[in-house]
Amino acid sequence: MLRDADDTARGAQGRLALNIMHFARTLRAAGLPVGPGKVLQAVEAVEATGLDDRRVFYWTLHAVFVNRRDQREIFDQAFHVFWRNPQLLERMMGLLLPALRADLKREGPELSRRVAEAMMPRTDADRQGKAQERPEVQVDAALTFSERELLQARDFEKMSTAEIALAKQAIRRMTLPLMTVPTRRFQPSPTGRTADPRATLRRTLRSGGQVIDLARRRRRERHPPLVVLCDISGSMSRYSRMILHFLHAVTNDRDRVHSFVFGTRLTNITRHLRLKDVDAALEKVSAAVQDWSGGTRIGTSLTEFNRVWSRRVLGQGAVVLMITDGLDRDAGAGLEAQMERLHKSCRRLVWLNPLLRYEGFQPKSAGIRAILPHVDEFRPVHNLDSLADLARVLDHEGPRRPDNLRRWVEEVA
Repeated sequence: MLRDADDTARGAQGRLALNIMHFARTLRAAGLPVGPGKVLQAVEAVEATGLDDRRVFYWTLHAVFVNRRDQREIFDQAFHVFWRNPQLLERMMGLLLPALRADLKREGPELSRRVAEAMMPRTDADRQGKAQERPEVQVDAALTFSERELLQARDFEKMSTAEIALAKQAIRRMTLPLMTVPTRRFQPSPTGRTADPRATLRRTLRSGGQVIDLARRRRRERHPPLVVLCDISGSMSRYSRMILHFLHAVTNDRDRVHSFVFGTRLTNITRHLRLKDVDAALEKVSAAVQDWSGGTRIGTSLTEFNRVWSRRVLGQGAVVLMITDGLDRDAGAGLEAQMERLHKSCRRLVWLNPLLRYEGFQPKSAGIRAILPHVDEFRPVHNLDSLADLARVLDHEGPRRPDNLRRWVEEVA
């Protein structure tokens, strides 16, 4: 009898370890960095805490598999589906079925396509078939769309794991053609409109003063500094990951790029993004930032930027990109004064807001109403097309306040 009980206990323990291993594979397929070492740690942790309480079991696995705040949502959805929550499992399988869905409002958080793909059972035949399968091309009577064009227009929030990987590759190849502006320094130019007295005198001395060869010069042109302020609060977490990849590509493409992230506090991540390896750079950023996916205090963060960093990075006519949805925990307290100061300190202030992708967007929150009157451009940032449009906008000087922005400012007023 004792031997049978021991065999039963060992069998139950083996099934638990096997289930944890399959759960770890699901997390790895969904994009979390899970290796064999973490699987062993998870089994040991569960053995230590026991299985009497589902809540304790959840937080035990959470402590082992989750390292960053942006991994919490993926882990939470995968846990409730894998460990048998019937309602979430039904909704997850609904994402995998090719059906037409009405534009209905769903209660609760939207399920991640990465978790849905990780739950889909794959066989060797499926993998070989997908490897030999050619990209599907959809033909319309009016226009022709390729798979790449569909990816360009797809929202970052709706992308699957494979699409996110392709989007990261596309972002890595992006460049930001910032316009050049004249500086105070000059350089020799045969077609310059200004005479260069010193160079002219040197030429005259070489010829013994008999011939006066007039030297000309023109102003040297250079890209202005680029300063990026990116919101990493909970409401922006689904976009901040892709935006950080974009900032890494821009930082390694040109000089004088200064990047800051803020949630409840301001953090300078410029030095970390200068690493060539994007994974190493983002790992350094994750270790340096303490307020991932938390609240948003835009006014407090801008106050610190204007007081500590503005004189260092906003010289020589810097262009500022402010990436936030404008949802402020402090209801815009002190935000308007700081935005006015920031606007007066830079050449151009461009606000990128993912909420602008909605046709019914209205500037109703206090934070948005405080920011709008002090920006030069107001554009969406939610897919690859919006990032490409940003490159076209920054390629020329443009008006201080275009017509599409005046409409928003009039609504706020």
